[in-house]
Amino acid sequence: MARILLIEDSPTDTAVLTQMLQRNGHEVLSSHSAEDGIETCKRELPDLVLMDVVLPGMNGFQATRALSRDGATSQIPVLIVSTKGMETDKAWGMRQGARDYIVKPPDEGALIARINELLGS
Repeated sequence: MARILLIEDSPTDTAVLTQMLQRNGHEVLSSHSAEDGIETCKRELPDLVLMDVVLPGMNGFQATRALSRDGATSQIPVLIVSTKGMETDKAWGMRQGARDYIVKPPDEGALIARINELLGS
């Protein structure tokens, strides 16, 4: 079981992803903004971060860059889960430090498999 921080501003997506993760044995922490998510990540040091891109204020690309460049959080894998599905979005997300990029809505099996791969389990 991993502790996963979900940074997502949509209550519906938060509920769906939380249920998916909990069904597969993970503990879920959630933040509704990038700024709060960064602080939560530094405080809680989760095993993995699921990051939305379209967020109020700072966007998910900026938050991913901040987490990947901070010594306290740089080893925590960030998996972007976003409606922004163009190849340029994916490439930009990876350049910001994300370990992978999945387009919403994610297939549960594929999402869990990728999380397990990133966690080395």
